[in-house]
Amino acid sequence: MTQPSSLLIRNVRPLGAASVDVLVQGDRIAGIGARLDAPAGCAVEEGGGALLLPGLVEGHTHLDKTMWGMDWYRNEVGTRLIDKIDNERAFRQASGHDAAAQSLVLAKAFLAAGTTRLRTHVDVDTQAGLRHLQGVMRTRETLQALQQIQIVAFPQSGLLKRPGTAELLDEAMAAGADVLGGLDPCAIDGDPVRSLDVLFGIAERHDRGLDIHLHEPGAMGAFSLELILDRTAAHGLQGRVAISHGFCLGDVTDGERGVLLDRMAKLGVSLVTSAPPSRTVPPLTACRQAGVTVLGGNDGIRDTWSPYGNPDMLERAMFVGMRYNLRRDDEIEIALDTVTHSGARGCGFTDYGLVPGNRADLVLVDAQTVAQAVVSRPVRRLVVAGGRVVARAGALLADAVPA
Repeated sequence: MTQPSSLLIRNVRPLGAASVDVLVQGDRIAGIGARLDAPAGCAVEEGGGALLLPGLVEGHTHLDKTMWGMDWYRNEVGTRLIDKIDNERAFRQASGHDAAAQSLVLAKAFLAAGTTRLRTHVDVDTQAGLRHLQGVMRTRETLQALQQIQIVAFPQSGLLKRPGTAELLDEAMAAGADVLGGLDPCAIDGDPVRSLDVLFGIAERHDRGLDIHLHEPGAMGAFSLELILDRTAAHGLQGRVAISHGFCLGDVTDGERGVLLDRMAKLGVSLVTSAPPSRTVPPLTACRQAGVTVLGGNDGIRDTWSPYGNPDMLERAMFVGMRYNLRRDDEIEIALDTVTHSGARGCGFTDYGLVPGNRADLVLVDAQTVAQAVVSRPVRRLVVAGGRVVARAGALLADAVPA
């Protein structure tokens, strides 16, 4: 890859605003304005009035699990959560699933569609050890100049029910995982107090934030969430904890939910949703009105859990809009926010957005408005990542992206 120098993109409309030029120097946005001068030797791209978006953000995926680009996996898995967990672990062990190769394939597909920052959960368990983590860490290193990848060390098979997992999570954090993951302390571990005490102890020891999968419904999930919030305050982790899914927030009464959302907002605990059609979901408007950051993610893409998913965050924004009945143009802009600014804020990605001085992650699409871009999901006309043009017409440029 060549090092970034200067790039001027003419005649683009930031999030649908009036047409401007964008000057990129190195990996940063140097200026935004009308009729900017091109420095000597600067490459020039004609935007043609295209809509300009900031690089898209994937807030919750599982790069290590995907079979994107592989032969079709015939899914005959049972309906319980534990069925999916056990089946996946057995399949990956028997097949020798290569997390390094597959995570790189999917990360590049995300990049081609304009996702320049993402958070991925990576399985750590007593059967695979740190093998999947090490594979995804190689992908993170390969793409580090172009795509910021946060790795969550995730105990998919449970923390307490498989002795030795806590020690492996400790090793994973020491090895370079960015965030510590957790999973259903009641439903999976059966001892929520001890499970969360162990989890938060590891996070505190390594000075890392947490992202906890909480599938538990109703009163059970609300109880777990209260315990998580208690520990967030006690361990001084305000602004560093995320709840993925949080289905219980869609099950409890308005009064109960209001209390939980108020605590989440005060503690800076964000909420990650894939907007699934098959589960009760936290109410988006109530969450945002309470001051809770809500970000979007695909969850798994084309894996043993589900055949669905696509590494296109405009599509995920559309699904958010559909699930939450967002129809007005200004409402659809909220759906985009879950995979742009709120996505970056919820994950803690800095230097984000279409402002001089921020990292130059830019996406051009042929659309009149943000709402049209979300609904029609046009092919990405141009993707700039870290100041480099990396994709045109939806395809990565071979000389711009490492093999």
